[in-house]
Amino acid sequence: MYQFELDISGNKQTVIGELYEKKSISVKQLAEAGVDVSQIDGDRVERYLIKTGNRERVELDFITVLETQVESRTLADGIAVIDRVKNGKFYGYPISFIDDGVSKSMTDLPDGLSAADKVRDEIRQLQQTDIAEINRQLELLRLEERKQGQQPELELRREKLEQDYSALEQRLFALRQKLEQDAVLVRDMAGVMVRLPLGQVLDLWYPNNLNFIEKLAHWGHQVGKFVSEDPREANTEGGVFPAIFGTVFMVLLMSVVVTPLGVMAAVYLHEYAGKNRFTNLIRVAVINLAGVPSIVYGVFGLGFFVYMVGGSVDEIFFSDQLPAPTFGTPGILWSALTLAILTLPVVIVSTEEGLARIPNSVRHGSLALGATQAETLWRIVLPMASPAIMTGLILAVARAAGEVAPLMLVGVVKMAPTLPVDGQFPYLHLDRKFMHLGYHIYDVGFQSPNVEAARPLVYATSFLLVTVIVGLNLTAIGIRNHLREKYRSLEY
Repeated sequence: MYQFELDISGNKQTVIGELYEKKSISVKQLAEAGVDVSQIDGDRVERYLIKTGNRERVELDFITVLETQVESRTLADGIAVIDRVKNGKFYGYPISFIDDGVSKSMTDLPDGLSAADKVRDEIRQLQQTDIAEINRQLELLRLEERKQGQQPELELRREKLEQDYSALEQRLFALRQKLEQDAVLVRDMAGVMVRLPLGQVLDLWYPNNLNFIEKLAHWGHQVGKFVSEDPREANTEGGVFPAIFGTVFMVLLMSVVVTPLGVMAAVYLHEYAGKNRFTNLIRVAVINLAGVPSIVYGVFGLGFFVYMVGGSVDEIFFSDQLPAPTFGTPGILWSALTLAILTLPVVIVSTEEGLARIPNSVRHGSLALGATQAETLWRIVLPMASPAIMTGLILAVARAAGEVAPLMLVGVVKMAPTLPVDGQFPYLHLDRKFMHLGYHIYDVGFQSPNVEAARPLVYATSFLLVTVIVGLNLTAIGIRNHLREKYRSLEY
């Protein structure tokens, strides 16, 4: 963190911020852009991109200055970076910590931040568990009233739930008031004292005072927060845990669907179907399906799974909740089924090639010993073909985990308030929308209000997506290699 003393056309100012980028630019280019270059010597000059933070007090998150406009640049001790719930990071000099109206030393701040974290966790628990459960019961009560009409018993239940809700709301208000009482006093780059409520402060550190080991530990702590926390500030701050969970859960659900379908189709084509033109035509059609653009599968999933299948499910099982859709709207189930159809040709082709590699002598030997064709298939052929099945699954996972276009039509969203798995009955909610790392990259990189500030998040999320895909593939490869070694001796 630097403190810059700037002189821009006679206007002197002090700026605190990160040196985000340094680039050499030609003086001719600056002159053509209308910049006064009379004070610049030479053909090129350094241009600095400085991240200033303090979003609510400074118009721009970033400022651009020329090297000739910088009078001094110092790594001043005592400059802190304050991570906040909203408005991004705040840069300044912490002065004191206010605890219950009493000004204390900054050495007491870690205890205050720890207490604030506990209060925030309690608020989150109230919102996501207790209040969410009351809202669920109120919704069930509303549906029951639609069936039975106004009943005294239902009115009593509603009054009791509303009383419980009011009590929780008062408790929630008290916790929020508690967070607003304590604060940190910080002097910003303009010399103004700013009061930051402790409820808005997530972390505080002094980057210029950290040694190498402390920087490494801080980096590890930030990585842990990145992969375990929820997003903030329209996905431009915070972590990506819901996107990680949604991506992995959707891929696993897709794998559960596509593997048995692909194996059954391959077994039928290779073991039972006749060797004729119709079978060859089916094989050609399956191979050609792998070349269909993914967005076409998305349109098919939206029309068939969401509107036709989901609408029918709502009419049969959730008619009391209509016209509000339950399964007749995009969700993680339809996303998994759509990607299962998209990756089905890969599994079929890979499995059929594995079946073709098994010697007929193995089948004949099993039949000669009295086994039926079904027993031979189940106990001999499929176990020997399992490495090829796992190969198809690996390719399917690699394809599905990176797909974004079809998911935009059948279930992925910018921000999902709840996960598909939580503590509310029935615990697994396949009708819910979800977040995906691929779409998160697109959203942060191309729909963010501040592209420069979001650029590191795009790189980090991209690396994380590759890591997740590699992790899933390595797991499947390990299983495949184990199965291959197990049945290798039977191939000879």
